[in-house]
Amino acid sequence: MGLKVGRSPPYKGARWVSLLCIASFCLGVFVVNRLLTVPGSVRTVNDAISVEHMSQELHPDTSLVAEDILFNVSKTHDVIMELDKTISSLEMKLAAARAAKAQNEEIAAVGRKPVIEPLNNRPKVFYVMGIITAFSSRKRRDSIRETWMPQGEDLRKLENEKGIIIRFVLGHSATPGGVLDRAIDAEDAQHNDFFRLNHVEGYHELSSKTQIYFSTAAAKWDADFFIKVDDDVHVNLGVVGSLLDRHRSKPCVYVGCMKSGLVLSQKGVKYHEPEYWKFGEEGNKYFRHATGQIYAISKDLATYISINGHILHRYANEDVSLGSWFIGLDVEHIDERSLCCGTPPDCEWKAQAGNICAASFDWSCSGICKSVERMEEVHQRCGEGNGAIWHTSF
Repeated sequence: MGLKVGRSPPYKGARWVSLLCIASFCLGVFVVNRLLTVPGSVRTVNDAISVEHMSQELHPDTSLVAEDILFNVSKTHDVIMELDKTISSLEMKLAAARAAKAQNEEIAAVGRKPVIEPLNNRPKVFYVMGIITAFSSRKRRDSIRETWMPQGEDLRKLENEKGIIIRFVLGHSATPGGVLDRAIDAEDAQHNDFFRLNHVEGYHELSSKTQIYFSTAAAKWDADFFIKVDDDVHVNLGVVGSLLDRHRSKPCVYVGCMKSGLVLSQKGVKYHEPEYWKFGEEGNKYFRHATGQIYAISKDLATYISINGHILHRYANEDVSLGSWFIGLDVEHIDERSLCCGTPPDCEWKAQAGNICAASFDWSCSGICKSVERMEEVHQRCGEGNGAIWHTSF
């Protein structure tokens, strides 16, 4: 029996069919998976965009909301600060008015004419310069009148045109109305340049006198600055005005030649401090404060002294007392070296270099040595010129 040629065995055909079916099945699964996966991703992205869009509609941009809240908070804070400032100002004015009334009553009690103006009637001026003097210092006062301090109509003109008030500051004797007081009354009638205080004169009362001067002056004049100067110091009024004008917009300003001297515990020496133990160990120094020959304080500080004078401690040295009143406050201390130039040749050299001094004195004498004899010389060699004050803009 012969074999049939050209026909494959039956089992081979079945194997190929099985392989083809498996391949077709896998291809079908792959295609179906692709078709199912892509639309799902598209829907997922679209859903996310839709949710985000709805979130934006329901909840506006949080950054804009935060900015708006911060703006409102800042605005409210500003309003509160302004209200607080207004209340503080009214409290200070009320306290100053009460202090002025009390001082007027005390002045009237000793038979003197009240010098305090009602608060609303106070003249608005640039600065008040009080020249601290004594009953025995007539020659010193005359040396100032003949040099750097305008007289008569010029003194009134200085007040009206420049807003600068200059007065000799003096209290009364232990026996009001006595010989000493009558002599000052006659001198004042001649020059009209005194500012009398309700204060008993005495060398060891300078801290009290300084406190009463600032309180009384702040109640009489609405000034930007109040200056204290000794009657043996040379002053260039225009230069003083220019340097103060730079600080006019600042609150709580204390301007002078800042120092920090030794606290002297030895009895019998000049500038002895009986309360030396309050400043620490022996040999310690004072806190920074302006030297007493000349310094200026802003209106806020003068008002502060007026309100709190009854609780401000007074040390033996007047300049230390003033510095202690400000040391715990938010006060800007300005170390102005042009307020403590030396007498010729020091101030003369500086003037020739274009740096005219605001004030001149000798450290060795705590003022101009032999000021009555030398004030004219210092004025001629170190002064700003007699007409300078009228051409200086503030």
